[in-house]
Amino acid sequence: MEKINPKNINFSSMTEEETSALKKRIFNTIHQKKTKKRNFWFSGLAAACLIGCIGLTFYYFNTVNVESSITDFVNSTDADNDSLKEGEVVLTLGEGNSLKIKEDVASVNYSNTGENVTIGADEVVNQKATKNKKAVFNTLSVPYGKRSNLTLSDGTKVWLNSGSKLVYPIAFNGDKREVYIVGEAIFDVTHNEKKPFHVISDYQVVEVLGTVFGVTNYPDENATNTILKSGSVQISFKDINQASSHTDKMKITPGTKASFDKNSKSIVSEKVNVDNYFSWKEGVLIFKNNDLQFILKRISRYYNIDIIIDNESLATETFSGYLDLNEDILSVINSIKESTNMEYIQTENQILIK
Repeated sequence: MEKINPKNINFSSMTEEETSALKKRIFNTIHQKKTKKRNFWFSGLAAACLIGCIGLTFYYFNTVNVESSITDFVNSTDADNDSLKEGEVVLTLGEGNSLKIKEDVASVNYSNTGENVTIGADEVVNQKATKNKKAVFNTLSVPYGKRSNLTLSDGTKVWLNSGSKLVYPIAFNGDKREVYIVGEAIFDVTHNEKKPFHVISDYQVVEVLGTVFGVTNYPDENATNTILKSGSVQISFKDINQASSHTDKMKITPGTKASFDKNSKSIVSEKVNVDNYFSWKEGVLIFKNNDLQFILKRISRYYNIDIIIDNESLATETFSGYLDLNEDILSVINSIKESTNMEYIQTENQILIK
């Protein structure tokens, strides 16, 4: 279309019809220019939206999916804690394969990528750290009568006591490191300020950057305990009525034990001798003013033998002392017997305290 320059038009010589036609052409030209600008603006907006959608999609599939929730994984698997009462130490891989480890104190070590797992001195297992761009979780189950030590892919060291289970990702790819504990464990966490370490259990979450602490969370005990040896931790206690939220928080200092009562939902902290709670790692049980029921439950797990107290007053009687768990079970029971007038009967799979 011919461009119109108003400077070249002699309006005085134009007829009324010519003036009307000229106005129509000018308005059409202005309309076309506005339409082009509007179409360009809408095209730019559509392109920006498309780029944003592509970016969000890329982020979702390459970041969010990698950070699969460990609690979702735990809730989706069978919580068969009765299997911890007998058998061998079992390493369950993300693909579902289960590897039995025969040693009484099993050693499991991960490479820094998590894809190579060394079991014992020389057995090596290979696996993928992600599947369909989602994190892959392994589970180490330690039955009664066994112990295990574990080095995670970030270098964090974990000692698992008898009757315990730890769920953890092969590699920590997200913005935090999360593991899930049932039973009792000691953690020596590799420091990483940008990626805090979370120990999750049924009733609490312990958050650390790098420190040494222990967590006890046995299903058959009324309290969940956190004992801090060095560094600092923050504990978030879950609201029982709204299990997904953390309502009560507590920071503790070295030499402190924080306890959450599962029945009363109360939280208390106290100064303790940390060595008394960490000594089982070295095959020693140290107790101070603990009732006999508590002591014998610990021994029962350690040796994988049922111990029953047929006397309520004796069960609540408190004791202080030192037991060498490297000795056989009868030597340990006789050491306790020297401090009280109890008698016991031993059968093949049970000790009855009278």
